[in-house]
Amino acid sequence: MANVVVKKIACPKCSECTEAKLYMSINATNEPTLRADVMDERLFKFRCTACGHEARLTYPVLYNDMKNRFMIYMIPEVDRFQLEDVELEQKYERLRGIRKRLASDFNSFKEKVFIFESGLDDMAVEITKLVISEMVAKKYGLSQVEEGYLSMYDREKNTMGFTFFVGKEHEPYVQSARLEIYGKAVTIVSEMAIKDRKLSGFIKIDREWAQNVLYRYKRMKQLDKKAQED
Repeated sequence: MANVVVKKIACPKCSECTEAKLYMSINATNEPTLRADVMDERLFKFRCTACGHEARLTYPVLYNDMKNRFMIYMIPEVDRFQLEDVELEQKYERLRGIRKRLASDFNSFKEKVFIFESGLDDMAVEITKLVISEMVAKKYGLSQVEEGYLSMYDREKNTMGFTFFVGKEHEPYVQSARLEIYGKAVTIVSEMAIKDRKLSGFIKIDREWAQNVLYRYKRMKQLDKKAQED
């Protein structure tokens, strides 16, 4: 069952207080309707009973999908790579093979859900996204494109797509890619992320992590090439 608390929230527009349900944890397997409410953000919607003002509530929430064996801890603006919650670790100590991730915002939170539900490796997806973002940046003449999310995956058509936000107006731009790029990323992860896969607790797999892994991989290949030449 979901862990729900009721709190009075002061409206940011009129300052009147309205009671709101805050879902501190969600089990998407036992309560599948909440999964849809998370993905379209209905679960976090706030409406003031006094003036009708609507807003999105932002607070930490733990998302648990037992069927697909993953957990995502969405903590707004979290800047840590690893988080070990002793209470949670003790509660789920008998579970093995659970992928546990940190997300710092709603978009990355929902992206992780989509990635794991699709049966993909989020580490490989982040590396693929980084490579594709460099292609998009080159196309638009930008130094880099940082904000982007996996928005499409079609195994039968051998393609996946990422939505990036470019330009001053942050216009959405969808760039598709063949799954061969993702396959290469899977190989890189198998070589370079062995230690990360063994870490306990929740870890943050994002662009910064992908940049670090890709840098180390390219450096390793350069050293291997140099050794062969010598």
